[in-house]
Amino acid sequence: MANIRAVQKALDALGIGKLEARPWRRSVVLEGRVRTWQDYIRAGYAAAGKGFKGVVNDIEVEGLEREREYIPPVRDNTLEGKQFDVIVIGGGVIGCAIARELTRWQLRVAVLEKEDDVAKQTSSRNNGMIHPGIAPARGTKKLHYNILGNRMYTQAARELGFALERCGSLILLEKSWYRLLAPLAKQQALQKGVDGVILLSRREVFRREPYATPAQRGGVLLPSAGVVAPYDVTVAFAENAVENGAQVFLHTMVQGFAMEHDRIARVLTNRGRIRAKVVVNAAGVWADKVAGWANDRFFTIHGRKGTIAILDKKTRAYQSGVLAMPRLGSKAHTKGGGINPTVEGNLLMGPNAVEVPWREDWSTGPEDMEFLLSRHLPLNTRLRPGDIITYFAGVRACTFEEDFVVEPSEYVANLVHAAGIQSPGLAAAPAIARDVAEMAVKLLSGVMEVRPNPRFNPVRRPNPRLTDLSLEERALLIRSNPAYGRIVCRCEAVSEGEIVAAVKSPVPALSVDAVKRRVRAGMGRCQGGFCTPAVLDILARETGVPPTRVVKGRPGSELVLAPTKEPGEGSADA
Repeated sequence: MANIRAVQKALDALGIGKLEARPWRRSVVLEGRVRTWQDYIRAGYAAAGKGFKGVVNDIEVEGLEREREYIPPVRDNTLEGKQFDVIVIGGGVIGCAIARELTRWQLRVAVLEKEDDVAKQTSSRNNGMIHPGIAPARGTKKLHYNILGNRMYTQAARELGFALERCGSLILLEKSWYRLLAPLAKQQALQKGVDGVILLSRREVFRREPYATPAQRGGVLLPSAGVVAPYDVTVAFAENAVENGAQVFLHTMVQGFAMEHDRIARVLTNRGRIRAKVVVNAAGVWADKVAGWANDRFFTIHGRKGTIAILDKKTRAYQSGVLAMPRLGSKAHTKGGGINPTVEGNLLMGPNAVEVPWREDWSTGPEDMEFLLSRHLPLNTRLRPGDIITYFAGVRACTFEEDFVVEPSEYVANLVHAAGIQSPGLAAAPAIARDVAEMAVKLLSGVMEVRPNPRFNPVRRPNPRLTDLSLEERALLIRSNPAYGRIVCRCEAVSEGEIVAAVKSPVPALSVDAVKRRVRAGMGRCQGGFCTPAVLDILARETGVPPTRVVKGRPGSELVLAPTKEPGEGSADA
C-alpha cells in the first residue's frame, strides 16, 4: 500500500536538505535541492519500496551541468507525413528484437534510432552475458524475463545465425563457511526457475578452472549461462526485421509527441512528423524522457556506468567459463562483475558499477582500471595487466525500483513501455520482445484488423566469416568471390569480401565503427592500427563517397581531411 508519510520520513532521515514528496497518479514525485549527485541517488532509493508504482525524481543538484545528449545534425523532411502501424523508438537490442517480433504480423513497422547505427549505446557496451537468472529477486519482471529469455536464446541463435556459447557461470565462494549457505542458494535458484544448478567443491572448481584464484573455497556452477556478441545479436534482430518488411531509420531523433486527447497522434522528429497507430518506448537511457512527452513519466532513469577491459585472445586458453566472486552483504545495485569469455575468443573483465549523472558518458578513468585490476584480475592467476588490449564503458538504464518497466501505458491509449532495461536486459530481450509485440498487437486490434504475416521468415542467413569456415570451405568461397581471399585485418583475419558484404547488408555498415561491429575489423591486438586505411578505402569505393567523407562513427568524425598527393604523383611514370 502506498505510504507518502513513509517516503517523507525516509527523505527527512537522510538529512541532505529540504526534500518533499507528493503523490502523482500511482507514483511518488520527489522535489527539492541537494548538494551532490550521490544525495540525489540516495533520495531516489529512499523513496522506493514504499508501495508506489514508481519514483519520479525531480530533485535538483547544485552546480550540476545540464545533461549532455547527442543530437544528430541531420535536419530534413524525408519522413514528413509518413504513416506506420507501429513506431519503435530505439535501435538497441530491445527495440530491434521488438521490431522483428512485430513483423510476424502484416504491419508497417518502423524503428527510429538517433545514432548512425543500431547497437551504438548500451547494447554494444556490455559484456555480452546471457545471465542464468540467479541474481534478480523473486516476483520481479527482471527474473521473469531473464529466465524466459535465457531459454529462448538457443532458438534465436539458430534462426538468426549469431554465435551463442553456453560456457556456464561459476560463482566462487570467498570463505569456507559460505559452503554452508551453498545448498540454500541452490534451492533458491531452482525455485526461481534457473536451469541446472551444481555445487562444486574447491577441488572440483580447480578441475574445471585450473587457474581460478586459490582464495576460492568452492563454487556454484550455473550451466545455462552463456555469452554472445551483443552487437551481433542486435544487428541480427534488425536485419531479420528488415528482411520481413520493417524499416530502420538512423540519424532519426524523436523530439516530442503531438497528443490528441489520450493518444499520441504524431511522433515529432528531426526528419519530420510521423503518424503511428501504436508507439513503443524502447529508448534506453532516455525512456523516461520519452514517457514524459506523453505525460506518462511514472519512473525515472538514472545512469549506472560500467567499465570493461578486453584481454588478448591468448588468454582464452586460461579460462573455460565465467568466473565471479560476489561479496555477500554488499548493498550495491550490481551483480558484481567478473571475468567472462567472448564468442570471438577474448576474455572480458568487469564491469564495475558507478552511478553517474550523464547518460551518455562513456569516459573511462584510472580509478575504473584500478578497480578491475584489484577486484577481478586476481580471479584468474594466469592473467596479467599487460594482457589488456583496450577498454570501454557503457551506461545502464536503471530505475529506482531496480526492475524492468514492460507494460502498456495506463493513461496513453497507444503507448507501450519497454524501459528500465538494465542488466540482465540482453538475456531478457527475446522474451521482452515477444510480450511487447503482443501488447502492441492487442492495442492495434482495437483500431484495425491485424493478420499474421504469411511471408514471415525467422531465418536470417548471415554473411560468411572466414574464421568460422574450414580450409576447404574457405577455398570454395574464395573461388566464387576472390575478395574473400584478400585479408584486410590481420589480427582478426577479416577479408575484403566480408567488409563489402557488411556494407551491402539489410542494415548496411556505413562507417568504420559499423564495419568493426559487423566483422571485427579493428578489434584485434593492434586496435585498427593496420587495417583502418584499407577499411576506409573499401567504404569509400562501395558507398561512392570520397575518402574524406568516410566517418569513424557519428557525422563529423571524418578520419582524413585531404589527400597528401594527387593520384599518380610521385610515381615512376611522373
